[in-house]
Amino acid sequence: MSSPKTAVAKAPPPKGTRRPKMAARRAAAPPVPEQAAGDAALADTARRLAAEIERGLAEGRTLDPEALQVLMAALCRSYGVEVESDPGALPLKERGTVSNTDIMIMASALLRSANLAVFELGMWQSWTGR
Repeated sequence: MSSPKTAVAKAPPPKGTRRPKMAARRAAAPPVPEQAAGDAALADTARRLAAEIERGLAEGRTLDPEALQVLMAALCRSYGVEVESDPGALPLKERGTVSNTDIMIMASALLRSANLAVFELGMWQSWTGR
């Protein structure tokens, strides 16, 4: 059992308290106009990489674990920033090429890699409304 002091320190913020946006906390400097062109180039690079990975899978090739981890970390951070600016953003198109099983495997592995439980995910969702 935790002490009252510890319990108070771990209590969620009162309703109505606003936390700084994730993107604002992560941003090292304000965006500059040249970044708009960079975003299009980055999106194009991401699409080409996704197509190359899909071709590799069709040929029976896969990414090595370290490359997959680096890519997944970048995607998680990128999606986190996206959701901060657009809470309705979804990471996948409806009924795309990813199966329900693939999604469940990835969701479970992401939680396991961060040492989180489904219960904690449920609590976070109830607190944030996401």
